[in-house]
Amino acid sequence: MKVYGVNELRKMYLEFFESKGHLKLDSFSLVPQNDKSLLLINAGMAPLKPYFTGQEIPPRNRVTTCQKCIRTGDIENVGKTARHATFFEMLGNFSFGDYFKEEAIEWSWEFLTKVIGLDESRLYPSVYEEDDEAFDIWNQKMGIAKDRIFRLGKEDNFWEHGAGPCGPCSEIYYDRGEKYGCGEAGCTVGCDCDRYMEVWNNVFTQFESDGKGHYEELENKNIDTGMGLERLAVVVQDVDSIFDIDTMKALRSKVCEVAGVTYNADSKKDESVRLITDHIRSVTFMISDGIIPSNEGRGYVLRRLLRRAARHGRLLGVTDKFLATLSKTVIEEHKDGYPELEAKKEYILKVLTIEEDNFNKTIDQGLSILSDLEQEMVNNNSKELSGEEAFKLYDTYGFPLDLTREILEEKGFTVDEKGFNEAMQVQREAARSARKTTNYMGADVTIYQSLDPALTSEFVGYDRDTHSSNVIALTTDTEIVDALSEGQTGTVFVTETPFYATSGGQLADTGVITTENAEFVVTDTIKLQGGKIGHVGTVTKGMLCVNDTVTLAIDKEQRLATGKNHSATHLLQKALRLVLGTHVEQAGSYVTKDRLRFDFTHFSALTKEELAKVEAIVNEEIAKGLTVETKVMTIDEAKKTGAMALFGEKYGDTVRVVQMGNFSTELCGGTHVANTNTITAFKIISETGVAAGVRRIEALTSNGVFEYYKEIEQELYEAAKAAKAEPAMIVKRIEAMHDEIKALQAENEKLKNKLAKDALGDVMNQVVEVKGVKLLAAKVPDVDMNGLRGLGDQLKDKLGDGVIVLASGMDGKVSLIAMATDAAMAKGAHAGNLIKGIAALVGGGGGGRPNMAQAGGKNPAGIDDALNKVAEVLEGQLQ
Repeated sequence: MKVYGVNELRKMYLEFFESKGHLKLDSFSLVPQNDKSLLLINAGMAPLKPYFTGQEIPPRNRVTTCQKCIRTGDIENVGKTARHATFFEMLGNFSFGDYFKEEAIEWSWEFLTKVIGLDESRLYPSVYEEDDEAFDIWNQKMGIAKDRIFRLGKEDNFWEHGAGPCGPCSEIYYDRGEKYGCGEAGCTVGCDCDRYMEVWNNVFTQFESDGKGHYEELENKNIDTGMGLERLAVVVQDVDSIFDIDTMKALRSKVCEVAGVTYNADSKKDESVRLITDHIRSVTFMISDGIIPSNEGRGYVLRRLLRRAARHGRLLGVTDKFLATLSKTVIEEHKDGYPELEAKKEYILKVLTIEEDNFNKTIDQGLSILSDLEQEMVNNNSKELSGEEAFKLYDTYGFPLDLTREILEEKGFTVDEKGFNEAMQVQREAARSARKTTNYMGADVTIYQSLDPALTSEFVGYDRDTHSSNVIALTTDTEIVDALSEGQTGTVFVTETPFYATSGGQLADTGVITTENAEFVVTDTIKLQGGKIGHVGTVTKGMLCVNDTVTLAIDKEQRLATGKNHSATHLLQKALRLVLGTHVEQAGSYVTKDRLRFDFTHFSALTKEELAKVEAIVNEEIAKGLTVETKVMTIDEAKKTGAMALFGEKYGDTVRVVQMGNFSTELCGGTHVANTNTITAFKIISETGVAAGVRRIEALTSNGVFEYYKEIEQELYEAAKAAKAEPAMIVKRIEAMHDEIKALQAENEKLKNKLAKDALGDVMNQVVEVKGVKLLAAKVPDVDMNGLRGLGDQLKDKLGDGVIVLASGMDGKVSLIAMATDAAMAKGAHAGNLIKGIAALVGGGGGGRPNMAQAGGKNPAGIDDALNKVAEVLEGQLQ
């Protein structure tokens, strides 16, 4: 049998199914689109769910893909075994109501035996125990002996995921030979050892499940094939594990080179090598799809993987940053199948470097604190770290829970995961609300999903404000109707519309839909699955019926104002790349008639100079009067023009390219001005951070800029009036007022200190000795925390060496402060722990450093008890 590489196998599979009439689609992004049930794409069929459910019509009834996938369910086992991985490629051939079991089985056998050249005698099919149809196809059509076909139960050979499409499976196993087996007498298909490896899984989607054990036969039956590319390569290349196939071995070798270790020489080091090899693949692909490290959702998965890899690098003795170096190998090995890796290379490496830098800054401190916690557990004869402490490590030092768990497990400790989850309750609730339990697609069921999938709408509004079309469907909030009458709210669907639906960050058009006798006011336009465009609004006159010919008219002023802001975002993105660098990518936008918001990838706040430069460049290009041209072309032609594309966006065969002179070229489906001089002016009004590595600019154009300056002018006159100065003199007036305020504040502090001192009186006669350390614990009436600090410093000078604790009640609140000198600390005194020991008595809490700490409270009546307890707490500290 000829040995093929991973990239060859991917190409052979896709070409084989193209020869069987399948449309080859590029891998979808790892970020699910319109599917809240998933955090990350975890199977080849996941992005194709709308085609399986019938909510969208597929581009062809036969499709083939190689889909990048991530699964983290077994993350704890990655590295520990050679079987587990978080990233993998899933080969798939899919039929949407076209061919079924016979063709799927025949082609899977043909590919494995005729194209790849696997030995037929080493292949063993399995079927669901009740699927006689599949059994007969294997036996009678394919000529496989009955004793070589295995009937397996529902757990192994029936695919089902809650409510939705489901069905029996037929898998194909390959006998890798005795050298991979367990040696047991009964070793056969289904054994847990590595001898019989599943290489192909045909899922026959023929039922609809209600999720409660009831099944209905589907009218249109589907085929969903899943085959792990890495697994297939293991069989074809006859190697031990996925970490030995050509692409993974190249990466594994690079890990060993960077770490200065040899694979298969030390089992513990091998674990770290495998873990890094896997995780660096995952993080490289995730970042290429626009996922940014964060503490929630997909960003948290990325951060967990990245930081685990970084920590295992340290276990191998790597002291310098190394993740970006390894990522270069990932990109080199996979760019044939995923050209976006090469296109995003600079950005991927930058994100990895910054995140590794951030982790390196905190990991040493975090490990030191974890070491202290381990010692505390030893002292307390405990084997479990509290959830509260684990959460503190996560929240303050960026230690994901599984990283803390992994470090502790190595030393025989566990973590109170329940307590950790309780401490994270707020974040968990937020994540749950974004990913609530809903239907098969993770979306709320709406009346729109009951519309005929064959109904589609075409947007024709690029060159017109009004258009005539036919009504093809009407709905209320709860039902599909034939008519909407005066006063009713609903949604209108037509064949062709000039109304732009909210998408690509651009807010929808509004306007009216009319007939001779009816009027429907459109307040929103929405894009729905299956290419439908819905006009949401209310009938203000007459009755609108299905099949009516209607006139659709958009709000022209709103469209023009929105177009100015949208065109400005294109100029802004190019200006940002010129000023900051080509790592800048669009991470989101929101364009309305009033303003624009643009999110972009960058890793620090922009300086005043950078903002001024960006703004100046945009205004220069506006003033030049660049012609805005729109062309429709193939995606390959668009790439040749250098057009900017959006992260993770799935484009069709043809795309719209918007070009502004020779300055900006972007793929865009939105509406724009015809010439940049229509925008008139551009003004940045804010620049902020919205997530790790993502910045946001808000800006105005045209009349919005003039209104902005008019408001500022009005505020200037109001400020001048309040300061009793002319606008031209207001700066000098404010400076004079500021000097006056500083002088008054200094005088005020002097008076407060004198009052505090007078209120305290002579307290040096209250000094006592505790184990040879002088202690002064005193009460001062009506002094705030600043006053107590000033008094404490004065008393410390008088006391020399020792400990001072002062308490004051004021307006029903308590202020506590403790100070310890160097000599007192040398004997064990700790101001922070001292405050902790007495704060509860005044109904509060607090802490601080060994030399100074403070606390607040709500119970002034407890001040005396707190001060009386100081000596006892201090005595317990002193050696």
